[in-house]
Amino acid sequence: MATWANLGLQDSSSPLMEQLNFFHDHTLLILTMITILVGYIMGILMFNKFTNRFLLHGQTIEIIWTVLPAIILMFIAFPSLRLLYLMDEINTPSITLKSIGHQWYWSYEYSDFLNLEFDSYMVPTNELEINGFRLLDVDNRVVLPMNNQIRILVTATDVLHSWTVPSLGVKVDATPGRLNQINFLINRPGLFFGQCSEICGANHSFMPIVIESIPMNFFIKWITSMTN
Repeated sequence: MATWANLGLQDSSSPLMEQLNFFHDHTLLILTMITILVGYIMGILMFNKFTNRFLLHGQTIEIIWTVLPAIILMFIAFPSLRLLYLMDEINTPSITLKSIGHQWYWSYEYSDFLNLEFDSYMVPTNELEINGFRLLDVDNRVVLPMNNQIRILVTATDVLHSWTVPSLGVKVDATPGRLNQINFLINRPGLFFGQCSEICGANHSFMPIVIESIPMNFFIKWITSMTN
């Protein structure tokens, strides 16, 4: 989860988010190099008093400063396209979870099991335990197994919502009458927090998402206890 004065991205908890972090650093390095070069040239132009009275044209330099940015853009575009296709790739999922957005809470259905569904509300500040996170904790967490392909089906019943967990690199719009899906894998145990990322009304800020990632054997015990 994000911490105080955290200016960067959250630590990745999925292979996809790891690749997004790498792409962010790659693009930032290119932007830094461009900014330094352009700043250096502008500084030279401002403080240089020499002029070339016989310069009529410079085709060579014009070709260079036309072709070079195109090559730089290709170094950004190809990794970006690769990631876009990776994010849309749906592998064979071990578990399917359906997430339904309401004003202003989430409902979850484990489609692979009978009668396993629940609502997830934010815990009010006055009911929060001493180790709870204000505006982030919920009464019913989503429990998912680690190191397994998980498919999320996302929809809404009233207005637009967005199911978002930054540390997993997941952001899916919840649209009434439409079913969107995304695939991800959690590569470590822990609690992962997210929030609705689409303005959806007065209590938009108060419908958090909490995923609890646990090993498969503990997940099977949890499923057994929930379905009995």
